[in-house]
Amino acid sequence: MAIREVISADGTGIVYRVSGPADGRPLVLLHGWAGNLRNWGVAADELARRFRVIAVDLRGHGYSDAPESGYDDPKNWAADIATVLAGERIETGAVLLGWSYGGIVLSDYLTAYGTAAIAGVIYCSSQAGIGRGVAGAEPGPAMQKAIPDVFEESAGKAMRGFGAFGSANTGHARDKGVDAQRLFGGSLSTPPRVRKALFYRTTDNTPMLRTLDVPVLVLHGTADPVVPLANGEYIAEAAADVRTSYWENSQHGLFIEDPARFAGEVTAFIDTLN
Repeated sequence: MAIREVISADGTGIVYRVSGPADGRPLVLLHGWAGNLRNWGVAADELARRFRVIAVDLRGHGYSDAPESGYDDPKNWAADIATVLAGERIETGAVLLGWSYGGIVLSDYLTAYGTAAIAGVIYCSSQAGIGRGVAGAEPGPAMQKAIPDVFEESAGKAMRGFGAFGSANTGHARDKGVDAQRLFGGSLSTPPRVRKALFYRTTDNTPMLRTLDVPVLVLHGTADPVVPLANGEYIAEAAADVRTSYWENSQHGLFIEDPARFAGEVTAFIDTLN
């Protein structure tokens, strides 16, 4: 396992972790809003048995730099991913997997750079665009309830806001308190100004979805209160070559709810790619 850093087009340092066999197919993991590369837990370890897993800290999150501005420019997000791929000397065959906000970021990349380096795309509990009035980008009730408290600098108000997510990221099955606290802790460590800035942009990546020429896997829980199932269904309807797996009664963090199933479905999809 190695921690590496690359410098994106605007000078922002992007940190990422690489694990798994060096000759394995590259699988780039993009976490969600107010998350970090540790969100994936044991699911990342399981995937690293087969694949070269590259878990990225998005700009403003984790150990990556947090510039004062630029979060509203999709070209910055796209360049971050392109820079990571270049840093790993990946020119073809990569798979991009975006969870929640990570799906918007991978869509920004595909819109700007196309699929020359990409063999397949996975949207997990995600959407491709963002902004009021953008199709397929409606926030779920837990997200609506959390705002605006999650933007607050006041620790008490911020914690109350994140509390609105409840068990959305871990599911209702066996107790996952340790996983939940890791996720909440990472969210609180994300600067409040970054948490807010990520929502103040409008980007519609639908044209990219309609011309996407690589296979797509959509994983989504039917009871997701953060990113509604309808957003995942929108991706599935817009793209041409799509496989779907809708998890009955599951919520937002599928890789935490059932890591083995998540890793199994991701692996099965990747094994079908050229």
